[in-house]
Amino acid sequence: MTALDLRTWPLPYEDRLEARPIAAIDLVVIHCTELPDLAMAREYGERVHYDAGTGNSGHYYIDRDGAVHAFVRPERIAHHTRGYNPRSVGIELVNTGRYPHWYDSRHQAMAEPYTSAQIAALAALLTRLRRDLPNLAQIAGHEDLDTTLVPASDDADTQVARKRDPGPLFPWPQILAASGLQRTV
Repeated sequence: MTALDLRTWPLPYEDRLEARPIAAIDLVVIHCTELPDLAMAREYGERVHYDAGTGNSGHYYIDRDGAVHAFVRPERIAHHTRGYNPRSVGIELVNTGRYPHWYDSRHQAMAEPYTSAQIAALAALLTRLRRDLPNLAQIAGHEDLDTTLVPASDDADTQVARKRDPGPLFPWPQILAASGLQRTV
């Protein structure tokens, strides 16, 4: 098993996020940043969108080299998946996804493969989370939980998926086998 290279890098507003008991967490949601690099993902995560002075982000970010950055402690509710935040931990894999044309109907392919270092780091992180979060039993992709369609940016009469991450290149069989978690779809 790969050693976990975990780096604590809390978001400036982490302590303003609502607290929760560890026992409330039973789900991991896998995302991809749909941004070109970790620096831009961090900048997006630091943006404030809510009156409480908080924004949208996952708990953990895994860069292409396998480094894992903890932006939000699991004891806090991060804003990463509508309707599932109180019970879940969000893990973001740095990947361009559909960037910068997220909703353009002509650019919906997600062609960047995840690196072997990212997948190994994700497996190691999931092992640690299973140890630290006693009720963790399920895993899902963002695309499994948010199936909302939105008008395409290039043609309002065409609908595209609001969320497609982690996308078709994510190695679900490998991660399910390594994690022991049950996929929720």
